[in-house]
Amino acid sequence: MDIHGIQEELKEFAEAREWGRFHSPKNLAIALAVEASELLEHFQWLTDDESRTLAGRPEDHAAVVEELADVMIYLIQLAARLNVNLEQAVADKMRKNAEKYPIDLARGNAVKYNRRAIEE
Repeated sequence: MDIHGIQEELKEFAEAREWGRFHSPKNLAIALAVEASELLEHFQWLTDDESRTLAGRPEDHAAVVEELADVMIYLIQLAARLNVNLEQAVADKMRKNAEKYPIDLARGNAVKYNRRAIEE
């Protein structure tokens, strides 16, 4: 995925509509949370099994795909406004998660912990 290219495309889209003045980090973070909530609405009363088979219901699946795109759009715009390299941020976070949740301790364990807490 070309995140930088998408950021440029979103910037041009917003500039053409003179929306830049509304795209403060605060407003983009709020919009991101709102879109994430709209995504959650599609799962609100589903069982775990029903949520796993959502892809088999084309209308519901299409609605979720649109909400995922909205979440991604606002995330990418927020990162651009804050000069965050998302690819690097994800790589850094994955490295931290690997250290915090080593395979030998995390496999099959849903309890949130870290190695330091276990050693103490």
